[in-house]
Amino acid sequence: MLGRRPSLRACLIAAALLPAACTTTVDSIGYNGVGGVHLRPLPDHPPPPNKLREAGKTDADIASKIAAIFNSLFYGDPNTQAIYFPMGSDQANIQDILHNREVRTEGIGLGMMIAVELDKRTEFDRLWTYANNVLRYKDPPSAGYFPSSCDTMMATEPCDDPYGMQQMLMALIFAHDRWRSDSGPVDYEAGAVALLDVMRHKQDQNGGIVDGVTDVFDPDSALPFTVPTADAATDRVGRPSIVMPAYYDLWALATGDAFWSRAAASARAFLKASAHPTTGLTPVRATFDGKPVMGSDAFLPESYRAQINMTLDEIWSGVDPWNVQEANRLLAFFSGQGIDFYGTSYTLAGVPLNALRDNALVAVNGVTAAIATNPNWSAYVEEAWNLMTPMGMVRYYDGILELTGLLIMSGQYRVW
Repeated sequence: MLGRRPSLRACLIAAALLPAACTTTVDSIGYNGVGGVHLRPLPDHPPPPNKLREAGKTDADIASKIAAIFNSLFYGDPNTQAIYFPMGSDQANIQDILHNREVRTEGIGLGMMIAVELDKRTEFDRLWTYANNVLRYKDPPSAGYFPSSCDTMMATEPCDDPYGMQQMLMALIFAHDRWRSDSGPVDYEAGAVALLDVMRHKQDQNGGIVDGVTDVFDPDSALPFTVPTADAATDRVGRPSIVMPAYYDLWALATGDAFWSRAAASARAFLKASAHPTTGLTPVRATFDGKPVMGSDAFLPESYRAQINMTLDEIWSGVDPWNVQEANRLLAFFSGQGIDFYGTSYTLAGVPLNALRDNALVAVNGVTAAIATNPNWSAYVEEAWNLMTPMGMVRYYDGILELTGLLIMSGQYRVW
């Protein structure tokens, strides 16, 4: 008879001591693939706190609101509400309506995370089948990566965005633990193992840097490059929004590979170094030592995701007191701007760049409040709760962050 799995926190220290190379087989010659690798079950983890309930919402109201937003974004009017679009009998994608209905791996990955947390296996399988069969590069040198789009200061441009690939990977590991890979048509474990391997070992697969394509993760710092290109590797540039220490802890536990424990420690150090010491605001891009990159040295909508990464690190791992300190610092800054009036973007020092209200930031500040001890935390949760179900041209980013936020605030973004 199987015993109870050990707790997550009890395993994190042990993971850091495990031998590396459990996601590949390596002989005396070098890299030779992932043959026979299997994921280890993730340890038990208690459900996160339900901050919506603490703020006075009933379980029935919480369930109703989440169901309404999910149904609108996934099955609402395709012209005004939906961002999820079924294709054929077994596929679906998620589209960024504002940016000419681009299919971004960011949306696919967050959609998969939402689906596995809500036990929506059909939607999950459709999204991953589309990503794996349609999006994924089949030919070298980028084989195994997924094309997407990245925002620039003026427009968007094609990129192989690490953010989306990491979301897909975490969702696949959760799906493997929650639904099992041998109980349906989709092999979640195989997809997860392939992503773990390619993000660390693309250059091994290619025999070096070919056509500028690199690993996603820098082997020295264990941080993800802003994009897996030779230029980013040379400049050692990353993004606070794509470093996910809580994910890396879980990958270490699932694989036994100590590289991911090192990645978690590096990610925490990078977030601290890149956040402004007074406002807490993070830039879009920063060098690996935390210095903002000129032209990307402001707090913009992409930066919001760093607050989610920080919150999940506290909720799932709880190993770094800085997360709560940073949450309090951020809420203090936004309270100083006026909780009902703060804008979309700022310089890192807190000078407004765009005074318009951004519902995506309202949602993310509710997430930040979920770990804050700031006396105003419940006001930020209330602001996020009061957001309307997103519709229209901006429903993609607002909607997917609002739904993600509600799941985190209600304690439903959990480790499986």
